[in-house]
Amino acid sequence: MGEWVLGVVGGSGLYDIPGLKDARWVAQDTPWGPPSDEILTGTLGELTLCFLPRHGRGHKLSPTDVNARANIAALKQLGCTDVLSLSAVGSLKEELPPGTFCVVDQFIDRTFAREKSFFGPGLVAHVSMAHPTCPRLSALAAEAAREAGASVVEGGTYLAMEGPQFSTRAESELYRSWGCSVIGMTNMPEAKLAREAELPYASVAMVTDYDCWHEDIAHVEVAQIVACLMDNAAKARDLVVRLSAKLQGSRAASPIDTTLNDAIITGPAARDPAMVEKLKAVAGRALAL
Repeated sequence: MGEWVLGVVGGSGLYDIPGLKDARWVAQDTPWGPPSDEILTGTLGELTLCFLPRHGRGHKLSPTDVNARANIAALKQLGCTDVLSLSAVGSLKEELPPGTFCVVDQFIDRTFAREKSFFGPGLVAHVSMAHPTCPRLSALAAEAAREAGASVVEGGTYLAMEGPQFSTRAESELYRSWGCSVIGMTNMPEAKLAREAELPYASVAMVTDYDCWHEDIAHVEVAQIVACLMDNAAKARDLVVRLSAKLQGSRAASPIDTTLNDAIITGPAARDPAMVEKLKAVAGRALAL
């Protein structure tokens, strides 16, 4: 048993978490470069929290330019035990109107211009992504979102697209035919990297629009999204505060904490020492076995 240390990755419209005790912005570097911004650290009650604005304060980075490897590595280096993602998405279902918080449990990754793994030549690993989110943290986040006054749907598939442009109508209809619930640009490869770093990951996808498939509603525009973002932001901050109250005290171990036990393929004698040294930042526990 240990203590919870929550990493929060805030998406569009979320650039800080007010109310943190002993709050300070910390510069962090990683073997994969710097994260999107400094990381806001502090405590809520007894919970240590590390908040990272995914796009940087002021929204300086497009989805493709977000260094997801550095972001996850920085949170791991700061001692985070679990990661909560808060992100803006479009809805692909009539029953998920703007303002809905969808706690997703599956992903389809359609990104193509991003680094997707910490591992590589000299040290290979294959983690399972069959169940890409943490059911424990997801359930607690859903409960906190309801307490914050949000309309919450538990479960759903997040289609991750490259961006930064929004979908064509044909793409939107294709993803709907696949049964996807929401569409966004940031949760992949973030969720994959969190799993490689043995960090349980939950994603609260906050709906801002109906993408472009809905014939009765104007096609998605930035101004429309920003207006809904502001409505969602206050509830998202309240969600974090309420979730922190549920994460006080001891944290029981998660199976995700030891994901790499059965994932590292390269034998010790064949491992590139430089890669081993680099990967200690996210996989030090497993590499010491």
